[in-house]
Amino acid sequence: MATAKSQHAQTASNTTSNTDSNTASNTATAPILSKRELNRALLERQMLLRRSCLSVLEAIEKLVAIQAQAPNPPYFALWTRLEDFRQEQLSALIKDRQVVRIALMRSTIHLVSARDCLALRPLIQPAIEKGLLSSYGKELHGVDLKAVSAAGRALVEEQPRTPTELGKLLGETWPNIDPATLSNVIRTFVPLIQVPPRGIWWSSGQAKHTSAEAWLGKSLAASPSLEDMLLRYLAAFGPSSVKDMQIWSGLGKLRETVENMRPRLRTFSDEQGNELFDLPGAPLPPSDTVSPPRFLSEFDNMLLSYFDRSRIISEKHKALVFTINGIIRATFLIDGFVSGTWKIEQNRQSATLIIQPFEPLSSADREALQAEGAKLLAFATASTKTIDIQFVSSE
Repeated sequence: MATAKSQHAQTASNTTSNTDSNTASNTATAPILSKRELNRALLERQMLLRRSCLSVLEAIEKLVAIQAQAPNPPYFALWTRLEDFRQEQLSALIKDRQVVRIALMRSTIHLVSARDCLALRPLIQPAIEKGLLSSYGKELHGVDLKAVSAAGRALVEEQPRTPTELGKLLGETWPNIDPATLSNVIRTFVPLIQVPPRGIWWSSGQAKHTSAEAWLGKSLAASPSLEDMLLRYLAAFGPSSVKDMQIWSGLGKLRETVENMRPRLRTFSDEQGNELFDLPGAPLPPSDTVSPPRFLSEFDNMLLSYFDRSRIISEKHKALVFTINGIIRATFLIDGFVSGTWKIEQNRQSATLIIQPFEPLSSADREALQAEGAKLLAFATASTKTIDIQFVSSE
């Protein structure tokens, strides 16, 4: 006679087997999307096939959040996606507290609407805590993290503080713990907003922080929906696999949640046989849809939101974009795929856009990219007297 424990194990095994069997069956019968079809779906949802007339706030929420480790890349991310975007539009939203900079997906700084900040941070919290314990678990063993967090919250709500200042002040009470570790405890357990002028176009100072509750005058959402967050991810990045969703969010073990959502989703398969999920009726442009050249910012989320990035960048080019010190270089798209990097070198008198293709460009692509580059320079260096565009070969 089976014991209760063995019966439970058998039930779990059957459940897993059934799930795996159903997944395999669904994948076998699902429509197959080619790499180019996935590429065009992504570009359409990211407002890169044509610039959008959405407001800046609407665009930020459509994208869920914009990767923002450095202050200026979000401005370029919005410029390449929106009609007539101007820097002061985003700067005003930051100053008015309608948009904030806070650690979210993958425990990295994102630009996000105030409303989404309150809803998304509690959902991402487990991943942020996991990151802290992975990096500082031994040093924090036996430390009263609640006491440290309470003390840190009081300090940043008294006045915005830099991480260094915060760690030094906390070190007066916890002298045996490295100040940087103490600062990271607060970053983990207190939702810290980077206050202006951080994030304002070309005027950012040191990153000073206060709590989201103090800055926005509201509490974090008490019961936010993980399913709603994943639906929004699919609207901006789909069709996507469960692994893609986990890479984007930094959260693990999303399979069960996605399985619960399955009746509301449409499924596809990629060319490798991976199951992809999507919203019913979400746009899927033809693979031959024309894609104009586009300049992407540093750390663009399109390069960071998939387990399999082949829909946007080839494997052989990854090392030219993802650096060993964690920088994700600014890139450009030709025919929808990452085809090189760019940077602007500027002084008081002149500015030069340096374009570095991975491979030689056709004359038509070079001409179209140069025309788009001239617009980029006009946006980024409006007051500069002399501008230039240079094409250089890959190293």
